[in-house]
Amino acid sequence: MKRSHLAALLATLTTFASLNAHAAITVRDDDGNAVTIDKPAQRILALAPHITELLFAAGGGDKIAGVVSYSDYPEAAKKLPQVGDNRQFDMERIIAMKPDLIVVWMHGSAERQIAMLRQLKVPIFHSEPRKLADIPDSLERLGQLMGTENVAKPVAAQLRSKLASLTAHYAQRPPVRMFYQVWDKPLYTLSGASIVSDAMRVCGAQNIFATLKVVAPVVTQEGVLQEDPEAIFGTSEKSDPRSEGGLAMWRAFPSMKAVRNNNLFRLNGDLLNRAGPRMIDGTAALCEKIELARQHRTNPTAQSAP
Repeated sequence: MKRSHLAALLATLTTFASLNAHAAITVRDDDGNAVTIDKPAQRILALAPHITELLFAAGGGDKIAGVVSYSDYPEAAKKLPQVGDNRQFDMERIIAMKPDLIVVWMHGSAERQIAMLRQLKVPIFHSEPRKLADIPDSLERLGQLMGTENVAKPVAAQLRSKLASLTAHYAQRPPVRMFYQVWDKPLYTLSGASIVSDAMRVCGAQNIFATLKVVAPVVTQEGVLQEDPEAIFGTSEKSDPRSEGGLAMWRAFPSMKAVRNNNLFRLNGDLLNRAGPRMIDGTAALCEKIELARQHRTNPTAQSAP
C-alpha cells in the first residue's frame, strides 16, 4: 500500500474513532455519580412525578416510555404507560420496555427497588434536587442525556431568572416563623433538609422544625403549639380546591399566633411538594402568602387569599 493511501486510511480511522469517542454522553446525577450513555436516550423511565415534569420541560416528553402513578403533569403525561408507584415497580413490564435510561428518585422504599433496577445494566440517573437552584441544573443535564439541549437550556435559563428575581425581591424582608403541614393524620412536616425549606428561605421565612434530623418527620400537635408559629401552611391537590389541607384543626386554638393573625394558608401541594420546574412558581405563591402574614402584623383582618 502506498504511503499516501496508508496515511489517508489512518486519517479516516482516526476521524471515525474520534466521532465514536464523542458519541458517548456523560453527566453527573444529583448524587455526583457519572452517568454515561452511548447516544441520546430514546426510551426513558421516569420513576417519580417530578422527574416526568423535568423530562417534559427539557424537551423529552416523546422519549418517555413509562412513568409511575401521580405523574399527571403536563396533560400528555396522563397517557403514558405506568410501571408502578413509589412502593413497587412492575419489573416485568420495565424489562419489556427495554429502556436505555432510567431516572429514579430516592424515597423510603426505593433502595431495594433501585438495587433491582441496577441489575438491568441500564444507565441510572438519580434525581434529587436539594435546593431550588438544583432544578434548572438537573433539567439541563437531563437535556444533555436526551440530546435536547436546544430546548432544555433556555427553559433552565428562564427558571434561573425567575428564582433570582424572587430571591432579590424578598431578601431583606422581616423573617416569618412558619409551620409547613404536609399531612394532618399523622401530622407530617418537612425539615431543613427538604428542598421546601429552601423555598421558605427564599421567601424570608423560617421553618420551625428545620433542625429535625428526618427529612419528613412526624410531629405532635403539642410540639407545634409550643413553637407557636406566625403562619401555618397546608397543602392540597389542585383537583380539590375546597380542601383546607388539614388547617381546620388549628382553629380550635384561637390564642395561637397563626390563628390570631389570620395566617392559616392553603397552597397547591403539586407545586411545592414536587421538585420539578413548577416549584419555582410554587415558591412565588408561598412568598406571596408569607408577605401577607407580614401585613397581618398590623392588620390581621386584611383579606387573606384561600
